[in-house]
Amino acid sequence: MSERGAGWACTQTGTFAQLRPNGQGFTWLNVATLWRSRNDILASLFGDPSGEVRARWVAAQEARGIDPEFRIKLSVGGNFSFLLLGDTGEGDASQYAVVPGMLKLGEDTAFAVIASDVIYPTGSGNEYCDKFFRPYKDYDAPIYAVPGNHDWYDGLGGFMRVFCDAPPLKPKPDRGLRGLLWRKPETVDEERLAKARELRGKPAQQATQPAPYWAIETDSLVIVGVDTGIKNVIDKGQTAWLRRVSLDPRPKILVTGKPIYVGNAYKPSPLEEGGTIDDIVRDPAHRYVAAIGGDVHNYQRYPVKVGDRVIQYIVSGGGGAFMHATHTIGRVDVAGVDEDAFKCYPLRGDSLSFYSQLYARRLRMKWIYLTPSEALCIMSDQIKNRPVRAPEGPVTITSRMRWAARLLGAWPWPFRLPVDKVFHRYLSELSDWDTPPFFKQLLHISVTPEELTLRCFAATGCLPQELDPPLEDEVRITLS
Repeated sequence: MSERGAGWACTQTGTFAQLRPNGQGFTWLNVATLWRSRNDILASLFGDPSGEVRARWVAAQEARGIDPEFRIKLSVGGNFSFLLLGDTGEGDASQYAVVPGMLKLGEDTAFAVIASDVIYPTGSGNEYCDKFFRPYKDYDAPIYAVPGNHDWYDGLGGFMRVFCDAPPLKPKPDRGLRGLLWRKPETVDEERLAKARELRGKPAQQATQPAPYWAIETDSLVIVGVDTGIKNVIDKGQTAWLRRVSLDPRPKILVTGKPIYVGNAYKPSPLEEGGTIDDIVRDPAHRYVAAIGGDVHNYQRYPVKVGDRVIQYIVSGGGGAFMHATHTIGRVDVAGVDEDAFKCYPLRGDSLSFYSQLYARRLRMKWIYLTPSEALCIMSDQIKNRPVRAPEGPVTITSRMRWAARLLGAWPWPFRLPVDKVFHRYLSELSDWDTPPFFKQLLHISVTPEELTLRCFAATGCLPQELDPPLEDEVRITLS
Protein backbone atom coordinates (compact mmCIF):
# COMPACT_ATOMS: atom_id res chain seq x y z
CA MET A 1 0.00 0.00 0.00
CA SER A 2 1.33 3.45 -0.92
CA GLU A 3 1.42 6.52 1.33
CA ARG A 4 -1.37 7.92 -0.82
CA GLY A 5 -3.42 4.76 -0.26
CA ALA A 6 -2.91 5.15 3.49
CA GLY A 7 -4.52 8.58 3.28
CA TRP A 8 -1.44 10.74 3.87
CA ALA A 9 -1.86 12.67 0.61
CA CYS A 10 -5.54 13.42 1.11
CA THR A 11 -6.49 16.03 -1.48
CA GLN A 12 -10.24 15.27 -1.32
CA THR A 13 -12.06 14.75 1.95
CA GLY A 14 -14.75 12.09 1.76
CA THR A 15 -18.49 12.55 1.75
CA PHE A 16 -18.73 11.51 5.41
CA ALA A 17 -18.50 15.19 6.35
CA GLN A 18 -22.03 15.72 4.99
CA LEU A 19 -23.39 12.77 7.01
CA ARG A 20 -22.22 14.05 10.36
CA PRO A 21 -24.87 16.13 12.18
CA ASN A 22 -23.81 19.64 13.15
CA GLY A 23 -20.16 18.69 13.55
CA GLN A 24 -20.85 17.38 17.02
CA GLY A 25 -19.07 14.84 19.16
CA PHE A 26 -17.87 14.90 22.74
CA THR A 27 -14.72 15.78 24.63
CA TRP A 28 -12.94 13.81 27.34
CA LEU A 29 -11.49 17.12 28.58
CA ASN A 30 -14.75 17.95 30.25
CA VAL A 31 -15.12 17.47 33.99
CA ALA A 32 -18.75 16.44 33.54
CA THR A 33 -17.77 13.76 31.00
CA LEU A 34 -15.07 12.33 33.27
CA TRP A 35 -17.46 12.34 36.23
CA ARG A 36 -20.09 10.49 34.18
CA SER A 37 -17.45 7.84 33.41
CA ARG A 38 -16.49 7.29 37.06
CA ASN A 39 -18.00 3.79 37.28
CA ASP A 40 -14.88 2.30 35.70
CA ILE A 41 -12.71 3.58 38.56
CA LEU A 42 -15.31 2.67 41.16
CA ALA A 43 -15.51 -0.88 39.79
CA SER A 44 -11.73 -1.19 40.19
CA LEU A 45 -11.78 0.16 43.74
CA PHE A 46 -14.92 -1.43 45.17
CA GLY A 47 -15.74 -4.37 42.89
CA ASP A 48 -17.51 -4.71 39.56
CA PRO A 49 -21.28 -5.33 39.91
CA SER A 50 -21.67 -6.19 36.20
CA GLY A 51 -22.16 -9.92 36.82
CA GLU A 52 -24.94 -9.37 39.34
CA VAL A 53 -26.69 -6.74 37.22
CA ARG A 54 -26.33 -8.89 34.09
CA ALA A 55 -28.02 -11.78 35.89
CA ARG A 56 -30.92 -9.48 36.77
CA TRP A 57 -31.25 -8.36 33.15
CA VAL A 58 -31.23 -11.98 31.96
CA ALA A 59 -33.80 -13.03 34.56
CA ALA A 60 -36.05 -10.15 33.53
CA GLN A 61 -35.74 -11.16 29.87
CA GLU A 62 -36.53 -14.79 30.66
CA ALA A 63 -39.60 -13.64 32.57
CA ARG A 64 -40.68 -11.89 29.36
CA GLY A 65 -40.50 -15.23 27.54
CA ILE A 66 -37.27 -15.02 25.52
CA ASP A 67 -35.50 -18.17 24.36
CA PRO A 68 -33.43 -19.25 27.41
CA GLU A 69 -30.61 -20.29 25.08
CA PHE A 70 -30.45 -16.73 23.67
CA ARG A 71 -30.51 -17.91 20.07
CA ILE A 72 -30.97 -15.68 17.04
CA LYS A 73 -31.94 -17.91 14.15
CA LEU A 74 -31.37 -16.39 10.73
CA SER A 75 -32.54 -17.78 7.41
CA VAL A 76 -29.52 -16.78 5.36
CA GLY A 77 -28.68 -20.14 3.81
CA GLY A 78 -25.25 -21.72 3.71
CA ASN A 79 -23.66 -18.85 1.75
CA PHE A 80 -23.81 -15.37 3.27
CA SER A 81 -21.69 -12.46 4.44
CA PHE A 82 -21.77 -9.99 7.31
CA LEU A 83 -19.91 -6.96 8.66
CA LEU A 84 -18.22 -6.49 12.01
CA LEU A 85 -17.32 -3.11 13.52
CA GLY A 86 -15.83 -2.44 16.94
CA ASP A 87 -15.95 0.54 19.30
CA THR A 88 -18.07 2.73 17.11
CA GLY A 89 -20.00 5.29 19.06
CA GLU A 90 -18.26 8.61 19.51
CA GLY A 91 -20.63 10.32 17.09
CA ASP A 92 -17.80 12.36 15.60
CA ALA A 93 -15.90 12.52 12.33
CA SER A 94 -13.94 9.32 12.88
CA GLN A 95 -17.15 7.31 13.31
CA TYR A 96 -18.89 8.83 10.30
CA ALA A 97 -15.75 8.35 8.17
CA VAL A 98 -16.36 4.58 8.35
CA VAL A 99 -19.93 4.82 7.07
CA PRO A 100 -19.44 5.26 3.27
CA GLY A 101 -17.13 2.25 3.07
CA MET A 102 -19.45 0.27 5.31
CA LEU A 103 -22.40 0.95 3.00
CA LYS A 104 -20.38 0.02 -0.07
CA LEU A 105 -18.98 -3.19 1.40
CA GLY A 106 -22.26 -4.05 3.11
CA GLU A 107 -24.57 -3.91 0.09
CA ASP A 108 -25.13 -7.68 -0.02
CA THR A 109 -24.46 -8.55 3.62
CA ALA A 110 -27.08 -10.30 5.74
CA PHE A 111 -26.38 -8.42 8.99
CA ALA A 112 -23.75 -6.51 10.95
CA VAL A 113 -22.30 -6.91 14.44
CA ILE A 114 -20.89 -4.19 16.70
CA ALA A 115 -18.28 -5.52 19.11
CA SER A 116 -17.95 -3.31 22.20
CA ASP A 117 -18.70 0.31 23.12
CA VAL A 118 -21.72 1.12 20.98
CA ILE A 119 -22.07 4.49 22.73
CA TYR A 120 -19.43 6.75 24.30
CA PRO A 121 -18.91 8.00 26.92
CA THR A 122 -21.47 6.28 29.19
CA GLY A 123 -23.84 4.22 27.05
CA SER A 124 -26.82 6.50 27.59
CA GLY A 125 -30.01 5.51 25.78
CA ASN A 126 -30.55 9.18 24.99
CA GLU A 127 -27.43 9.35 22.81
CA TYR A 128 -28.26 6.60 20.32
CA CYS A 129 -29.74 8.89 17.68
CA ASP A 130 -26.54 10.46 16.36
CA LYS A 131 -24.21 7.66 17.47
CA PHE A 132 -26.13 4.63 16.18
CA PHE A 133 -29.38 5.22 14.31
CA ARG A 134 -28.22 8.16 12.17
CA PRO A 135 -24.82 6.87 11.01
CA TYR A 136 -26.27 3.47 10.03
CA LYS A 137 -29.63 4.65 8.72
CA ASP A 138 -28.83 3.54 5.15
CA TYR A 139 -27.50 0.11 6.09
CA ASP A 140 -30.42 -2.08 5.05
CA ALA A 141 -29.86 -5.10 7.28
CA PRO A 142 -30.13 -5.91 11.00
CA ILE A 143 -27.40 -4.85 13.43
CA TYR A 144 -26.62 -6.87 16.56
CA ALA A 145 -24.16 -5.95 19.30
CA VAL A 146 -22.26 -7.02 22.38
CA PRO A 147 -21.71 -4.27 24.96
CA GLY A 148 -18.38 -2.79 26.01
CA ASN A 149 -17.37 -1.25 29.30
CA HIS A 150 -18.68 2.18 28.25
CA ASP A 151 -22.13 0.71 27.60
CA TRP A 152 -22.05 -0.61 31.16
CA TYR A 153 -21.49 2.84 32.69
CA ASP A 154 -25.24 3.27 32.23
CA GLY A 155 -25.95 -0.03 33.97
CA LEU A 156 -26.58 -1.40 30.46
CA GLY A 157 -29.93 0.43 30.51
CA GLY A 158 -29.53 2.16 27.14
CA PHE A 159 -28.11 -0.95 25.45
CA MET A 160 -30.89 -3.22 26.70
CA ARG A 161 -33.59 -0.74 25.75
CA VAL A 162 -32.30 -0.31 22.19
CA PHE A 163 -31.10 -3.80 21.28
CA CYS A 164 -33.35 -6.01 23.45
CA ASP A 165 -36.45 -3.78 23.70
CA ALA A 166 -36.24 -4.30 27.46
CA PRO A 167 -37.94 -2.10 30.05
CA PRO A 168 -35.76 -0.62 32.82
CA LEU A 169 -34.75 -2.78 35.77
CA LYS A 170 -36.30 -1.99 39.08
CA PRO A 171 -33.74 -0.12 41.22
CA LYS A 172 -31.87 -2.24 43.75
CA PRO A 173 -30.09 -0.48 46.62
CA ASP A 174 -26.30 -0.77 46.57
CA ARG A 175 -25.07 0.02 50.05
CA GLY A 176 -21.66 1.37 50.95
CA LEU A 177 -19.37 3.88 49.30
CA ARG A 178 -19.75 2.31 45.86
CA GLY A 179 -23.51 2.66 46.03
CA LEU A 180 -23.18 6.26 47.16
CA LEU A 181 -20.88 7.29 44.30
CA TRP A 182 -22.07 4.93 41.56
CA ARG A 183 -23.57 6.62 38.51
CA LYS A 184 -27.18 5.51 38.13
CA PRO A 185 -28.74 4.72 34.71
CA GLU A 186 -30.34 7.61 32.86
CA THR A 187 -34.06 7.57 32.25
CA VAL A 188 -34.61 7.01 28.55
CA ASP A 189 -36.66 9.68 26.80
CA GLU A 190 -39.07 7.33 25.01
CA GLU A 191 -40.36 9.96 22.61
CA ARG A 192 -36.83 10.87 21.60
CA LEU A 193 -35.90 7.19 21.19
CA ALA A 194 -38.97 6.49 19.06
CA LYS A 195 -38.04 9.34 16.75
CA ALA A 196 -34.47 8.04 16.51
CA ARG A 197 -35.71 4.55 15.65
CA GLU A 198 -37.46 5.97 12.59
CA LEU A 199 -34.03 6.49 11.04
CA ARG A 200 -33.68 2.71 10.89
CA GLY A 201 -37.37 1.96 10.48
CA LYS A 202 -37.34 -0.28 7.39
CA PRO A 203 -38.54 -3.87 7.88
CA ALA A 204 -35.20 -5.20 6.61
CA GLN A 205 -33.34 -3.28 9.32
CA GLN A 206 -35.26 -4.61 12.30
CA ALA A 207 -33.50 -6.74 14.90
CA THR A 208 -34.23 -7.61 18.51
CA GLN A 209 -31.66 -9.68 20.34
CA PRO A 210 -32.53 -11.68 23.46
CA ALA A 211 -29.83 -10.46 25.86
CA PRO A 212 -26.39 -8.81 26.01
CA TYR A 213 -24.97 -12.20 25.03
CA TRP A 214 -26.37 -14.38 22.26
CA ALA A 215 -25.73 -16.93 19.52
CA ILE A 216 -26.53 -16.17 15.88
CA GLU A 217 -27.28 -19.52 14.24
CA THR A 218 -26.87 -20.09 10.51
CA ASP A 219 -26.57 -23.24 8.44
CA SER A 220 -22.78 -22.95 8.11
CA LEU A 221 -21.64 -21.06 11.20
CA VAL A 222 -22.58 -20.00 14.73
CA ILE A 223 -21.49 -16.51 15.85
CA VAL A 224 -21.30 -16.44 19.65
CA GLY A 225 -21.41 -12.99 21.29
CA VAL A 226 -20.34 -12.60 24.93
CA ASP A 227 -20.64 -9.70 27.35
CA THR A 228 -17.44 -8.85 29.26
CA GLY A 229 -18.95 -6.16 31.50
CA ILE A 230 -16.75 -3.44 32.95
CA LYS A 231 -13.80 -5.46 34.24
CA ASN A 232 -13.76 -8.37 31.82
CA VAL A 233 -15.07 -11.19 34.02
CA ILE A 234 -17.62 -13.73 32.71
CA ASP A 235 -20.22 -14.53 35.37
CA LYS A 236 -21.35 -18.08 36.20
CA GLY A 237 -24.67 -17.87 34.38
CA GLN A 238 -23.11 -16.66 31.16
CA THR A 239 -20.31 -19.24 31.48
CA ALA A 240 -22.81 -22.10 31.82
CA TRP A 241 -24.65 -20.83 28.73
CA LEU A 242 -21.38 -20.45 26.80
CA ARG A 243 -20.41 -24.03 27.58
CA ARG A 244 -23.81 -25.25 26.35
CA VAL A 245 -23.85 -23.27 23.13
CA SER A 246 -20.27 -24.27 22.39
CA LEU A 247 -21.33 -27.92 22.16
CA ASP A 248 -23.20 -27.16 18.92
CA PRO A 249 -21.39 -29.18 16.22
CA ARG A 250 -21.16 -26.28 13.74
CA PRO A 251 -17.97 -24.18 13.46
CA LYS A 252 -18.00 -20.95 15.44
CA ILE A 253 -16.68 -17.42 15.78
CA LEU A 254 -16.49 -15.79 19.20
CA VAL A 255 -17.30 -12.05 19.35
CA THR A 256 -16.32 -10.41 22.61
CA GLY A 257 -15.97 -6.98 24.17
CA LYS A 258 -12.34 -7.70 25.13
CA PRO A 259 -9.75 -9.36 22.85
CA ILE A 260 -7.90 -12.48 23.98
CA TYR A 261 -4.58 -11.58 22.34
CA VAL A 262 -3.71 -7.90 22.09
CA GLY A 263 -0.52 -5.83 22.03
CA ASN A 264 1.69 -8.95 21.92
CA ALA A 265 0.12 -10.19 25.16
CA TYR A 266 -2.36 -12.85 26.25
CA LYS A 267 -5.35 -11.40 28.11
CA PRO A 268 -8.26 -13.88 28.09
CA SER A 269 -11.41 -13.01 30.03
CA PRO A 270 -11.44 -14.80 33.40
CA LEU A 271 -14.43 -17.00 34.20
CA GLU A 272 -15.99 -16.27 37.58
CA GLU A 273 -15.87 -19.98 38.42
CA GLY A 274 -12.19 -20.34 37.43
CA GLY A 275 -10.26 -20.70 34.22
CA THR A 276 -10.62 -18.40 31.22
CA ILE A 277 -12.81 -18.01 28.17
CA ASP A 278 -9.95 -19.27 26.04
CA ASP A 279 -10.24 -22.69 27.68
CA ILE A 280 -13.62 -22.93 25.96
CA VAL A 281 -12.36 -21.49 22.67
CA ARG A 282 -9.40 -23.87 22.47
CA ASP A 283 -11.39 -27.05 23.16
CA PRO A 284 -11.34 -28.85 19.77
CA ALA A 285 -14.84 -30.24 20.36
CA HIS A 286 -16.20 -26.67 20.28
CA ARG A 287 -14.85 -25.90 16.78
CA TYR A 288 -14.00 -22.22 17.24
CA VAL A 289 -12.09 -20.93 14.21
CA ALA A 290 -11.73 -17.29 15.31
CA ALA A 291 -12.15 -15.03 18.35
CA ILE A 292 -12.73 -11.34 17.61
CA GLY A 293 -12.68 -8.64 20.29
CA GLY A 294 -13.12 -4.88 20.42
CA ASP A 295 -12.06 -2.40 23.13
CA VAL A 296 -8.66 -1.53 21.57
CA HIS A 297 -9.09 0.93 18.70
CA ASN A 298 -7.08 -0.68 15.93
CA TYR A 299 -6.75 -3.99 14.06
CA GLN A 300 -4.47 -6.86 15.06
CA ARG A 301 -4.44 -10.53 14.02
CA TYR A 302 -2.64 -13.42 15.72
CA PRO A 303 -2.86 -16.83 14.00
CA VAL A 304 -2.28 -19.15 16.97
CA LYS A 305 -1.61 -22.84 16.44
CA VAL A 306 -3.66 -24.92 18.87
CA GLY A 307 -2.96 -28.61 18.45
CA ASP A 308 -3.32 -29.47 14.78
CA ARG A 309 -5.34 -26.38 13.86
CA VAL A 310 -4.98 -22.58 13.79
CA ILE A 311 -7.36 -20.20 15.57
CA GLN A 312 -7.39 -16.59 14.36
CA TYR A 313 -7.36 -14.22 17.35
CA ILE A 314 -8.33 -10.75 16.17
CA VAL A 315 -8.63 -7.24 17.56
CA SER A 316 -11.16 -5.19 15.61
CA GLY A 317 -11.86 -1.95 17.45
CA GLY A 318 -11.33 0.60 14.69
CA GLY A 319 -14.97 1.21 13.85
CA GLY A 320 -15.29 4.79 15.05
CA ALA A 321 -13.44 5.76 18.20
CA PHE A 322 -10.06 7.43 17.96
CA MET A 323 -7.07 5.28 17.01
CA HIS A 324 -4.94 3.51 19.59
CA ALA A 325 -1.28 3.27 18.64
CA THR A 326 0.20 0.17 17.00
CA HIS A 327 3.82 1.38 17.00
CA THR A 328 4.02 0.54 20.73
CA ILE A 329 3.64 -3.18 19.88
CA GLY A 330 7.11 -4.74 19.96
CA ARG A 331 8.35 -7.58 17.81
CA VAL A 332 5.64 -10.21 18.14
CA ASP A 333 6.60 -13.41 19.93
CA VAL A 334 3.43 -14.50 21.75
CA ALA A 335 1.92 -18.00 21.62
CA GLY A 336 4.26 -19.11 18.87
CA VAL A 337 3.12 -16.32 16.51
CA ASP A 338 6.16 -14.84 14.79
CA GLU A 339 6.45 -11.29 13.55
CA ASP A 340 5.87 -12.13 9.89
CA ALA A 341 2.58 -13.91 10.70
CA PHE A 342 1.26 -10.98 12.78
CA LYS A 343 -0.84 -8.33 11.02
CA CYS A 344 -1.94 -4.92 12.21
CA TYR A 345 -3.60 -1.74 10.95
CA PRO A 346 -2.56 1.00 10.98
CA LEU A 347 0.96 -0.10 10.10
CA ARG A 348 3.36 0.66 12.93
CA GLY A 349 5.15 3.29 10.83
CA ASP A 350 1.91 5.10 10.04
CA SER A 351 0.95 5.02 13.71
CA LEU A 352 4.32 6.49 14.73
CA SER A 353 4.16 9.20 12.05
CA PHE A 354 0.60 10.08 13.06
CA TYR A 355 1.47 10.59 16.72
CA SER A 356 4.68 12.45 15.87
CA GLN A 357 2.65 14.88 13.77
CA LEU A 358 0.16 15.47 16.56
CA TYR A 359 2.76 16.13 19.22
CA ALA A 360 4.88 18.26 16.88
CA ARG A 361 1.88 20.48 16.28
CA ARG A 362 0.46 20.65 19.78
CA LEU A 363 3.75 20.91 21.71
CA ARG A 364 5.44 23.02 19.01
CA MET A 365 8.27 20.49 18.83
CA LYS A 366 8.93 20.42 15.09
CA TRP A 367 11.97 18.19 15.53
CA ILE A 368 9.81 15.32 16.77
CA TYR A 369 7.89 15.00 13.50
CA LEU A 370 8.65 11.87 11.48
CA THR A 371 7.44 11.57 7.90
CA PRO A 372 5.58 8.36 7.01
CA SER A 373 8.70 7.08 5.20
CA GLU A 374 10.99 7.96 8.11
CA ALA A 375 8.65 6.32 10.61
CA LEU A 376 8.31 3.23 8.41
CA CYS A 377 12.09 2.82 8.23
CA ILE A 378 12.74 3.40 11.92
CA MET A 379 10.01 0.93 12.93
CA SER A 380 11.35 -1.66 10.50
CA ASP A 381 14.83 -1.15 11.92
CA GLN A 382 13.53 -1.53 15.47
CA ILE A 383 11.19 -4.48 14.89
CA LYS A 384 13.47 -6.21 12.34
CA ASN A 385 10.56 -7.03 10.07
CA ARG A 386 9.91 -6.86 6.37
CA PRO A 387 8.25 -3.51 5.55
CA VAL A 388 4.78 -3.87 4.06
CA ARG A 389 5.59 -1.04 1.64
CA ALA A 390 8.76 0.58 0.39
CA PRO A 391 9.60 4.10 1.62
CA GLU A 392 9.03 6.86 -0.89
CA GLY A 393 12.60 7.93 -1.54
CA PRO A 394 15.85 7.17 0.32
CA VAL A 395 15.81 7.51 4.12
CA THR A 396 18.82 7.73 6.43
CA ILE A 397 17.98 7.06 10.07
CA THR A 398 19.44 9.84 12.25
CA SER A 399 19.86 10.30 15.99
CA ARG A 400 17.09 12.92 15.87
CA MET A 401 14.69 10.33 14.46
CA ARG A 402 15.68 7.77 17.11
CA TRP A 403 15.12 10.24 19.95
CA ALA A 404 11.73 11.17 18.51
CA ALA A 405 10.75 7.50 18.26
CA ARG A 406 11.87 6.87 21.86
CA LEU A 407 9.79 9.75 23.18
CA LEU A 408 6.80 8.52 21.20
CA GLY A 409 6.97 5.01 22.70
CA ALA A 410 8.30 3.09 19.70
CA TRP A 411 10.32 0.99 22.18
CA PRO A 412 10.57 0.85 25.99
CA TRP A 413 11.81 4.12 27.39
CA PRO A 414 11.14 5.61 30.86
CA PHE A 415 10.49 9.15 29.59
CA ARG A 416 7.94 8.79 26.86
CA LEU A 417 4.95 10.86 25.87
CA PRO A 418 1.50 9.31 26.40
CA VAL A 419 0.44 7.65 23.16
CA ASP A 420 -2.00 4.93 24.17
CA LYS A 421 -5.08 4.79 26.40
CA VAL A 422 -3.96 7.67 28.63
CA PHE A 423 -3.59 9.81 25.52
CA HIS A 424 -7.00 8.80 24.21
CA ARG A 425 -8.79 9.35 27.47
CA TYR A 426 -7.29 12.64 28.58
CA LEU A 427 -5.43 14.32 25.71
CA SER A 428 -7.13 13.42 22.42
CA GLU A 429 -9.24 16.54 22.25
CA LEU A 430 -6.15 18.74 22.35
CA SER A 431 -5.86 18.11 18.62
CA ASP A 432 -8.21 18.34 15.66
CA TRP A 433 -9.44 14.80 15.09
CA ASP A 434 -11.69 15.85 12.21
CA THR A 435 -8.84 15.79 9.69
CA PRO A 436 -7.98 12.64 7.69
CA PRO A 437 -6.32 10.21 7.75
CA PHE A 438 -8.31 8.49 10.50
CA PHE A 439 -6.94 4.92 10.14
CA LYS A 440 -10.31 3.33 10.89
CA GLN A 441 -11.28 -0.19 9.79
CA LEU A 442 -14.08 -2.73 9.58
CA LEU A 443 -14.34 -6.44 8.82
CA HIS A 444 -16.20 -8.09 5.94
CA ILE A 445 -16.73 -11.80 6.58
CA SER A 446 -18.06 -14.11 3.88
CA VAL A 447 -19.16 -17.67 4.67
CA THR A 448 -19.76 -20.82 2.68
CA PRO A 449 -20.21 -24.35 4.07
CA GLU A 450 -16.56 -25.03 3.22
CA GLU A 451 -14.76 -21.75 3.94
CA LEU A 452 -14.82 -18.46 5.81
CA THR A 453 -13.01 -15.46 4.32
CA LEU A 454 -12.26 -12.57 6.65
CA ARG A 455 -11.15 -9.26 5.17
CA CYS A 456 -10.09 -6.08 6.96
CA PHE A 457 -10.85 -2.87 5.04
CA ALA A 458 -9.57 0.60 5.88
CA ALA A 459 -11.46 3.87 6.21
CA THR A 460 -9.20 6.92 5.98
CA GLY A 461 -11.75 9.70 5.54
CA CYS A 462 -10.40 10.47 2.06
CA LEU A 463 -12.65 10.29 -0.99
CA PRO A 464 -10.55 7.77 -3.00
CA GLN A 465 -10.69 5.29 -0.11
CA GLU A 466 -14.42 5.84 0.26
CA LEU A 467 -14.93 4.91 -3.38
CA ASP A 468 -12.55 1.94 -3.19
CA PRO A 469 -11.93 0.85 0.45
CA PRO A 470 -8.35 -0.47 0.77
CA LEU A 471 -7.96 -4.12 1.68
CA GLU A 472 -5.49 -4.29 4.58
CA ASP A 473 -5.62 -7.98 5.49
CA GLU A 474 -7.28 -11.18 4.30
CA VAL A 475 -7.37 -14.68 5.72
CA ARG A 476 -9.23 -17.79 4.55
CA ILE A 477 -10.35 -20.37 7.11
CA THR A 478 -11.45 -23.89 6.24
CA LEU A 479 -14.75 -24.86 7.85
CA SER A 480 -15.49 -28.30 6.43
